[in-house]
Amino acid sequence: MFIDEFAKHFGSIEDPRQTAKISHSFFDIMFVTMCAVIAGADGWKEIQEYSEGHLDWFQDNDILLGGAPVDDTIARIISRIKPEQFRLSFINWMQSINELSKGELIAIDGKVLRGSYDRDDKRSTIHMVSAFATANKVVIGQLKTNAKSNEITAIPELLRLLDIKGCLISIDAIACQTKIAKEIVDNDADYLLAVKGNQKSLYTSIKDALAAQLAKELDPDNLSIEQGHGRLEARSYHVISAQCVADKHPEWQGLTSIGVAVGYRQIKGKPPSLDYRYYISSADLTVKRFSEAVRGHWLIENSLHWVLDTAMNEDACQIHRDNGAENLACMRHLALNMLRTESTKLSIRLKQKRAWMKTSFLEGVLVSGFNNLERFINSFGRPG
Repeated sequence: MFIDEFAKHFGSIEDPRQTAKISHSFFDIMFVTMCAVIAGADGWKEIQEYSEGHLDWFQDNDILLGGAPVDDTIARIISRIKPEQFRLSFINWMQSINELSKGELIAIDGKVLRGSYDRDDKRSTIHMVSAFATANKVVIGQLKTNAKSNEITAIPELLRLLDIKGCLISIDAIACQTKIAKEIVDNDADYLLAVKGNQKSLYTSIKDALAAQLAKELDPDNLSIEQGHGRLEARSYHVISAQCVADKHPEWQGLTSIGVAVGYRQIKGKPPSLDYRYYISSADLTVKRFSEAVRGHWLIENSLHWVLDTAMNEDACQIHRDNGAENLACMRHLALNMLRTESTKLSIRLKQKRAWMKTSFLEGVLVSGFNNLERFINSFGRPG
């Protein structure tokens, strides 16, 4: 039963209220919130509306037997949950069903929750860093950066929470730091880090080392071309041993490969552009694996961040008090993972609308999410 499965993985989260003031079950509020977010609710009032609209279904499942909670009650309870407990329950749930395979690409990137800015005390917006398994497009963990920190310090903490052994971890240039590279290697994984001007000496060494490779005649098998709507894009990828760079920069633990992704773009009526993106890796990468990993990293933008904003209205959500924004962000990740397991060929947004209208469809998402997520994950081909 999906309710039992939810209790199994998230039932250890502590009720933040004083026992003398309880009128609604903490478990019920958690479960109702999850169901409403799956159905597209993006605020406390919409969660209340969903619980009221489907109260008969909830009560048939022994949930909300005392009636639907008001939005203030939902907000107070969810906002006071300790985020580290929710985060660990989520990660433990994903790790219990998702054994990451050797060479699997895990993309890590940050996203600002733009609506979480607190205008009353001018507290800055929340920044969530997520780990995304690109093969099956599921979130495996997340962490909020605190007010005195940023991605550079949050990423190592997130990595320590995850079981990344044997995986390839891709991160954008902001996290191209020796400490992060060491953290990944020390956890028996490999890194693929973008390199830009924030690592000037390393960047120059890589450019110099790859200059001869770029001067060679282009291999047609190493060229992808996309054309349409007045736009032409071509990409090529080059990777070589990092030995000469590693000798100059021994501080980069395990440095084995360096590569460059070359992008050419021509848009009708505009001058063409040529872009070079450089990378370092502790893995012994082939051109094929390098190109797949570079392209795969951007799935965290297209299949996670973009979906969170367009389908789940994350940027528009103005919840900011206490831990509300962080806990709802984690709930959206939970909902998105479950919606992706549902087998109909609908967009995430249309699945949400069906779940809002029909509890029978919601049940299908819950059963699939809690009982079939492992099967869904394993249905994707994994690199060897």
